[in-house]
Amino acid sequence: MTDYTVHIVDDEEPVRKSLAFMLTMNGYAVKVHESAASFLDFAPNIREGILLTDLRMPDMSGVSLIRKLGNQKIKMPAIVITGHGDVPMAVEAMKAGALDFIEKPFEDSLIVEAIERASEHLTTPAVAAEITDVQARLDTLSVRERQVLSAVVSGLANKTIAYDLDISPRTVEVHRANVMSKMRAKSLPHLVRMAIAAGFGSS
Repeated sequence: MTDYTVHIVDDEEPVRKSLAFMLTMNGYAVKVHESAASFLDFAPNIREGILLTDLRMPDMSGVSLIRKLGNQKIKMPAIVITGHGDVPMAVEAMKAGALDFIEKPFEDSLIVEAIERASEHLTTPAVAAEITDVQARLDTLSVRERQVLSAVVSGLANKTIAYDLDISPRTVEVHRANVMSKMRAKSLPHLVRMAIAAGFGSS
């Protein structure tokens, strides 16, 4: 068992039970919370924990939950689970402090990998070497590729990016593929995570 606990916050009981079972079978200590509000009440008691929260919940969104934790000076690595159409909102969550977002449907391995990455932040607040490496990759991007990356980090669709930059959607796809390659990004969440960690596009 790990020396930290994964706290699952989701209003859907089947999801909570499924995630809790999977993570327990993978050797994690787990505690489930049926609402963001109940988790916030419990949060001050947590010593070493990682938050795994759904983005859309009836009482409070994952973004609001992460912000409230920050307001209460409760430092906890957070991962958000999101539907495909919620990517802009998920990016907003990362800007609010979340470390990662995982799109539904997802493989169990993606959750485990995200938790492992988050656990590094329990002992290492910031991995300076990794940020330096990401910055070096950003420096290889052309002006147009940086414009496309900025739009992607903002959660814009290819057609919108094409319109804004006055280029074809196909050209956007080419630039986006080049950005993924140069940044060595495994997925959209990975690309966004690297960009935000390096402070790219932040205002």
